[in-house]
Amino acid sequence: MDQSAFVIPLWADLTAVGLGGVQGALFASGFQGQRRLDLLGVAIIGIVVGMGGGIIRDMLLNQPLGTLQSNWYLITATGAALLGMLLAAPLRRLNGLIVGLDAIVIGLFGAFGTSKALAIGLPLVPAVFVGVCSAVGGGILRDVFMGLPVAIMHVGSLYAVAAAGGCLVLASLNAFGVPLVLAAIIGVVVTAVIRVLAVVFDLSLPEQRMLYRRRVAAETGAMPIVRP
Repeated sequence: MDQSAFVIPLWADLTAVGLGGVQGALFASGFQGQRRLDLLGVAIIGIVVGMGGGIIRDMLLNQPLGTLQSNWYLITATGAALLGMLLAAPLRRLNGLIVGLDAIVIGLFGAFGTSKALAIGLPLVPAVFVGVCSAVGGGILRDVFMGLPVAIMHVGSLYAVAAAGGCLVLASLNAFGVPLVLAAIIGVVVTAVIRVLAVVFDLSLPEQRMLYRRRVAAETGAMPIVRP
């Protein structure tokens, strides 16, 4: 496969946008009280999550914004957001489905970002960075728009780490000669599996305060204690 001619298929990109739109709308629809959004607000969040990752990817790569090159991106994101809004109540009980949907969205955007970066000649590490930014970009924009703490900056399930794992596997396989499309599929699966397992087993990175306390304990433990 000629990587210089690599183009993300429109149907695949729209699938990621649509799933992201549904996931964003489901997230926004779950807020109650003062943070409760109206129909327009939920639709906007769905569109932001659906299109945000691709926009960030193309901006980092200094490429024309793919989401603005076709009418279908905005139509798909809007329709998916409205669908997510309508399904919010019945799907609220299916937490496993929502987690799985979130994992697939992260995997798709990460794989597309890394693949496009590799295709235009970026080295492995920068390509993985672009993929991770693409994977978590929609979620970051969602949190900013909603005035929430940015999720990936706080203790929680492995979100960016799952994306990084899948993107690294993708780039590594491609470096060893695996076709980019096959490597991307494997990368999506790896990201989704890590993300789902992290949620199921409640895995997260250590809290910063814990690391700080351990360091202080280690440093002071070797100091002599002077008693009066």
